[in-house]
Amino acid sequence: MTPKDELFFLALGGSGEIGMNVNLYGTQGKWVMVDLGLTFADPAYPGVELVLPDLSFIEERRDDLLGIVLTHGHEDHIGAIPYLAADLDVPLYATPFTAGLIRLKLEEEGLADEVKLHVIENEASFQLGPFGFRYMPLAHSIPEGNALVIDTPHGRIFHTGDWKLDERPLLGVPSTPEQLTAIGDEGVLALVCDSTNVFNPEASGSEGAVREGLLEVVKNAKARVLVTTFASNAARLQTLGEVANATGRSVCVAGRSLDRIISTAKSAGYLKDFPPTVDWDDVMDMPRDKVMIIATGGQGEARAALARIAFDSHPIKLSEGDLVVFSSKQIPGNEIAIGRIQNALATKGIGMVTDRQAEVHVSGHPGRPELQAMYRWIRPQILLPVHGEMRHMAEQARLGLAEGIPQAIVQGNGDLIRLAPDGPKLLGRETVGRLVLDGDVILPADGSTMNERRKLGLHGQISVAVAVNKGGALVGKPSIRLQGVPVEEDRDAFIGEAEEEAGSAVGKGSKETEALRERVRLAVRRTASRWTGKKPVVDVLIVHA
Repeated sequence: MTPKDELFFLALGGSGEIGMNVNLYGTQGKWVMVDLGLTFADPAYPGVELVLPDLSFIEERRDDLLGIVLTHGHEDHIGAIPYLAADLDVPLYATPFTAGLIRLKLEEEGLADEVKLHVIENEASFQLGPFGFRYMPLAHSIPEGNALVIDTPHGRIFHTGDWKLDERPLLGVPSTPEQLTAIGDEGVLALVCDSTNVFNPEASGSEGAVREGLLEVVKNAKARVLVTTFASNAARLQTLGEVANATGRSVCVAGRSLDRIISTAKSAGYLKDFPPTVDWDDVMDMPRDKVMIIATGGQGEARAALARIAFDSHPIKLSEGDLVVFSSKQIPGNEIAIGRIQNALATKGIGMVTDRQAEVHVSGHPGRPELQAMYRWIRPQILLPVHGEMRHMAEQARLGLAEGIPQAIVQGNGDLIRLAPDGPKLLGRETVGRLVLDGDVILPADGSTMNERRKLGLHGQISVAVAVNKGGALVGKPSIRLQGVPVEEDRDAFIGEAEEEAGSAVGKGSKETEALRERVRLAVRRTASRWTGKKPVVDVLIVHA
């Protein structure tokens, strides 16, 4: 589908899910992409950590893609750049802090000279073909959270990115209600809006309130304090630096991603008053009540600093009487991993505080009162919810209509929406999907590799080697090896019976190699099924003696 005298919207990620945000706008035969994010794998993708969007739709039209515009530096908005942007061969556009994070990613992958990155000053404007862009700062949990004002021949789009309202932000100066109202006064065709916290009846809260909550918790702590938060939450790092200074504690940072964020933020003019940090070795020799450790891993990540500290595989050690503060919200799906770490900490007699016990975290996404305020300021003709599961987006559409927005449309990844003229209208479905980064290889998320690995994890694997002579008769006896097949105590007996069945299968029917291999495979799998109720993957090697 090529946009001509129309304005199209197409999500390739981030609609129907939280994470992996990729949005396309098209008009006059040209496309622009807003954000190129990833998401993190779940147990459905064994052995995989990162999930990437399938960009087949726009890869087939890369000659018409003018560029990729980034709203802010969170992984679900920029994380896929080092894996996918080079193949698109278009320039990137980002404000200074976000550009700094992207540059580090490109350098790590050896792509700094291959991918063109344009740094756009905060609140500046630029033109890409028929699209005019202007950055509008909004409060979020990372520096330079931005909305995009996108001017097109068919009308103006206000694309929020991730945002919240914060009367006491600790980093950055967000746009005022007056500035946002002025945009609405000029006329807005469509508001493309974050849906994450639509079910929250309260406003998201201020980072200033978190400072007070953390200050109280840390001030009352009698020993070491470890605070875990999202590495990208630079506003929280600013808060923690201020709390450490106010309580007379030295700061130790544990986590490579935290080091990267702090360095990039300072380079962009943020975290100017962040206290100097002490090394891991030095912190263990300091009085326990003079230490604050900031660590990654609050979502239960097995290789992050907090997990390694909890399970004694890190140079930093915690002991009875120390305190761990979870200054982040528990992401659905991470409950078991987080619980495992918290149980390990509790076993050591280490205290814990979460956002359920004290005001140590606020969301970076708008609750209902904030959404309602944005509707009043922007006053769009169309509301198009994004950045949420289907239930979040459907609820935001209902809220927007109830607040007087004339039209709203609920779309999902792959839904091609015409915004103008005569929009919004669903025109059809386009190809979308998921890719996985498996080691250093990018693969289809539901391709043969992942399907085979799931089967191995569910049922185990059996290797069978059979030797036959030129006449197709069995030579010696079959050799069998098992992995993950549940026959522990009766292993030898099972292998003996499986060898007999494999040998019997050799003498039945065709001597042609592939037919013989299939007979042996089925015979061994039937044996495994009788013994275990499982259907393991059976690999057969035929050796011609």
